[in-house]
Amino acid sequence: MQRERLGDVLVAAGVLTPGDLEWALKVQSTTGSRLGSILVASGRVRRIDLYRALAAHWGTTFVDCTASEPDPSLLRGLAPERLAKELWFPLRRAGDGTVLVATALEPTRERAEAIEVALAAPVSLSVTSEWDIDHLLRRHYRDNLLDEASLGLWRRDEHRSARTVVTPSQRVVLVVALLVLIAGLVISRADTVAAVSLFVAVAFLASVTFKFVTCLVGARHEATVSVTAEDLASLSDADLPVYTVLVPAYHEASVVPQLMANLADLDYPAEKLEILLLLEEDDWETRAAAAASRPPETMTFVTVPSGHPQTKPKACNVGLFFARGEFLVIYDAEDRPEPDQLKKAVAAFNKGGDDLVCVQAALNYFNAEENALTRMFTLEYSFWFDYMLPGLEALRFPIPLGGTSNHFRTDDLRRLGGWDPFNVTEDADLGVRAAALGKRVGVIPSTTYEEANNAYGNFVRQRSRWIKGYLQTSLVFLRHPVELVRTLGWRQSFGFGMLIAGTPLSFLAVPPLYAVLVLSIILPPGRFAPYFPGWVLWASLANLLIGNALMIYVSMMGVFKRGLYGLVLWALLNPVYWLLHAMGAYKAVWQLLVRPHYWEKTVHGLSAAAPQLAP
Repeated sequence: MQRERLGDVLVAAGVLTPGDLEWALKVQSTTGSRLGSILVASGRVRRIDLYRALAAHWGTTFVDCTASEPDPSLLRGLAPERLAKELWFPLRRAGDGTVLVATALEPTRERAEAIEVALAAPVSLSVTSEWDIDHLLRRHYRDNLLDEASLGLWRRDEHRSARTVVTPSQRVVLVVALLVLIAGLVISRADTVAAVSLFVAVAFLASVTFKFVTCLVGARHEATVSVTAEDLASLSDADLPVYTVLVPAYHEASVVPQLMANLADLDYPAEKLEILLLLEEDDWETRAAAAASRPPETMTFVTVPSGHPQTKPKACNVGLFFARGEFLVIYDAEDRPEPDQLKKAVAAFNKGGDDLVCVQAALNYFNAEENALTRMFTLEYSFWFDYMLPGLEALRFPIPLGGTSNHFRTDDLRRLGGWDPFNVTEDADLGVRAAALGKRVGVIPSTTYEEANNAYGNFVRQRSRWIKGYLQTSLVFLRHPVELVRTLGWRQSFGFGMLIAGTPLSFLAVPPLYAVLVLSIILPPGRFAPYFPGWVLWASLANLLIGNALMIYVSMMGVFKRGLYGLVLWALLNPVYWLLHAMGAYKAVWQLLVRPHYWEKTVHGLSAAAPQLAP
């Protein structure tokens, strides 16, 4: 006998109108999605009502997993990864030894037999929702999830984890370098100061020149994974895969309404979106704000277990465990991506080949004109994402990912080991790790608009974390320099050294170089002669002036491309902006010594500007 259709079951149960069923069937004919997913995503049917109907449709019973506690003895030897993937969970044992198992997939005979092998017992399958399965996993495997999210990468690949900040061999190198410096100062203070000054000046200029040349190369290339209007038009909703959106949010109650509106604007079939809002256990304020904002049915609140370290990458690792999409993207709570960004990412992956593990969208700001700091921030991001990243890809250098709007193949991300929870710029680390495994990172022509920092203290806190993470990443990958060259090759190793290691060092060099400039102006030349011979002094000053001129030029380039002509002259303040970076750099070095894994929170929701897609 033919089984009654699910839609008819829902209509007969009174939870769906015939008109809504007709609408859902039309959507299904276009997208190829499951009818139940369409109805839940649209809000026409509650999740629990759908699964009650599915139980009847499949000829079995529905089980309320919140009504009683599962038997913990049944979980021994069961990997949570398997339960999450196969969507089943053992609940209790009956008097005859049969185990009642909740399943979110159709309880076929083949499925029952596979579960019986896993449990070594006969089973009786009842239906529940996938939300209930995930809830049981978060509750009963909390310690497992915390351990894997925090220590998984360290256990699998200890020398790629920033859990250890400085290795014993690195301590030896640092101590020897310090002793050599002290010995030089004792033997000949003037010659040592001159040599160090010259080295700092040349290194500063080399770092800036590297960025300048890379930006010029980037200016000659469009997005490295070109996505055309024809590519987007060729994508049908039926061909689009399930996409997971991870949104880590901590103390972000003020931007929750904006978050919900931004996610609602995504041009992607709602039933193919899996939105995981990652909330820390102690953040009741954000949780309450999110619950009160009428979140879409496609959004799941995922509680991140408290424990060291309390960082964004640890939260993302928890989200990765539950992710079921073929692709995955990270968005910050205040982000507003262009609506078609997910489709552009899918098109880029379709064209990019199997070695393309990630595509990065550009970041820019909706409050660029708010004050001097937001203008400088916009100048910096415009040149970085519009020229620097395409240039890095064109030159085949490792690409340090942005902390948001990076899109992954989910399975490849798991093979990379996820994020390093001990690295406070987990994005840069992951980009280098991908390159070390022969994977590529591309750039797509799409922008996500964020809130630029408009408070100077907030900026220094944010920048110190970023620079500390670059220092962590440098220390991690320089533990075994020979292996680094062997895995990355000379070209990419050079790019890694100039960008990841060179960026914080160039910021640290700014105050000494500025001091030399000021002292050379206000003090008599003879006072400098013992420590700065004429050629050293002039080389240092020339490098400082040329370096700042180059950075002013590339800052101007970025806003020209985006048509932000009113910001062009603000690039002349780049030397002052670098002093703010230097403050963050010296704070980063201090924190690296005393609080290496501390995640310094950036406060959002401070801007009075209204979020918009483009300035």
